[in-house]
Amino acid sequence: MSDVRCRDRPHVAARVTTMPDAPRRAPLVLTALTLAALVCNINLAAANIALPDIGDAFGATQTQLNLVALGCSLGLAMSVLYLGAVADRYGRKQLLMLGLTLTVLASFVSAFSVSIEMLIAARVFTGIAAGMAYPTTLSLITALWASGPRRTGAIALWSSVSAMATVIGSVLAGLLLIEWWWGSAFLLAAPIAAVALVLVAALVPAHVNESTEPIDHAGGVLATFAVATLVLGVSMVFAPGQLALGAVLLVAAVVLLGAFGWRQRAAQHPLYDLRIARRRLFWVPAAAGTIVFGSLMGAMFVGQQFLQNILGYDTLEAGLAVVPAAIGLLLVAPLSARLVTARGSRVTMLTGYVLVFAGFVTMLFWGERTPYPLIAIGFFVIGAGAAFAMTPASRSLTQSTPVRRVGMASATSDLQRDLGGSIMQALLGAILASGFAAAFGRQIAASSEASTISDSVTAALQASYASALHVADQYPASRDEILAAAAQSLVTGALAAYLVGAIAILLGAALVLFCLPAHAREHELLAEYEAQDAARPAPAVGDAPASGPRLPGGRARVR
Repeated sequence: MSDVRCRDRPHVAARVTTMPDAPRRAPLVLTALTLAALVCNINLAAANIALPDIGDAFGATQTQLNLVALGCSLGLAMSVLYLGAVADRYGRKQLLMLGLTLTVLASFVSAFSVSIEMLIAARVFTGIAAGMAYPTTLSLITALWASGPRRTGAIALWSSVSAMATVIGSVLAGLLLIEWWWGSAFLLAAPIAAVALVLVAALVPAHVNESTEPIDHAGGVLATFAVATLVLGVSMVFAPGQLALGAVLLVAAVVLLGAFGWRQRAAQHPLYDLRIARRRLFWVPAAAGTIVFGSLMGAMFVGQQFLQNILGYDTLEAGLAVVPAAIGLLLVAPLSARLVTARGSRVTMLTGYVLVFAGFVTMLFWGERTPYPLIAIGFFVIGAGAAFAMTPASRSLTQSTPVRRVGMASATSDLQRDLGGSIMQALLGAILASGFAAAFGRQIAASSEASTISDSVTAALQASYASALHVADQYPASRDEILAAAAQSLVTGALAAYLVGAIAILLGAALVLFCLPAHAREHELLAEYEAQDAARPAPAVGDAPASGPRLPGGRARVR
């Protein structure tokens, strides 16, 4: 391998391996990477289906249940930028294997938690383990597959499997919970992670197009705490009785985000290259993808509680009820890949946005006697819409980023799911909790027995649906009245959450329509970005391992 030194930064080097169009044994390599992505996303979904059982086991408030559901995506979102840079520098395959190993440990800690606080902490740990593994799956695909239809197809498969995992996780967790305790849902990922670990170790090439630039650790710490305070602030500020704490966290998030931006402008080797982030084909798909992916996660989160608590589905029925979303993802993923090639990112993303908005509108008509066909239509349309939006967002991010910084693109793609999922899940969960508490409060105030209900009982009734059930068990004479009030209050909170989700989708669609360029201009911008990156001094390869035998044309085989 030749050694090319950076003209303006001669001390900086990067490992760059000239590549064939796809890695050796490409189908098996892609299987290993998509299986690793499947593990991470199953962990994200496992909590949702188990929330009613967890609430019953621990007597948890709605806010605590929101944090259980949020914990994994929070841990992933807060760590993904930093760990993506670590993977670029020290080895994507190595960090992927470490993340899969820790996922097995985190699964057992979650399953055998002895308190709701321990479970929340274990879920955050699970997310951090996923932060080591998940971003490297897309960055490895980008590094191993040359740009063009083959990479687009690989990304489309990766995107659809990643999203479909939320449905697979719900179904499998629901099946387990029919026979076993709530913790069994968190053990789902352990055997899959073990299999993925073996496949990655045996099949995935190491040290392909990796950087040796120093890591901006200060920026990584700032990014981690900025995302954590932002997500927790959103989850708290709308929660009943948590306005002050939520406001403090949001102020802290603004300060930390400002400090992070300043650090990235000042750092010689920034963690997040703002020059790339300012590109229109980077920041628009990043923001738009965050909204649509987050809305999907939020809809699944609220929908699971609706199905079990309002419609009376058991855990298996609730898991199977969201299968239409997976069908939508599977059917549309190939169409999305073809449409983005033929018509560009804007048309494809807008198609997805229209479908997701239609899904939320369908959910606004759900009630206590909603027939399953209407439930299925809502989930199918949202799944299909997400599939149309995912491929162009991920492809645009990776194509507008030089391959040596692909970890930044893959981390941003993960943030679309995880930061978007965290924020929208936190927002819709908080709206659900606030709507539930407010609606129950109104029903208590209108009751003829309002003066006889103590403050402690009132607080318990408004805390969560599970808490209201506990109160109903304590007062059998009023049980039917309490259950009816709890159901109606949860319906009110869920509808408010769906309405907020629909509004977010409209805002995201406007962003895509007015800020994302048309197909022809998109090609022009990509050519401009490629020329800009080629004009910048290329990182060197002085300390890279030998690349092995060369292919015709000077390209090196991947080890």
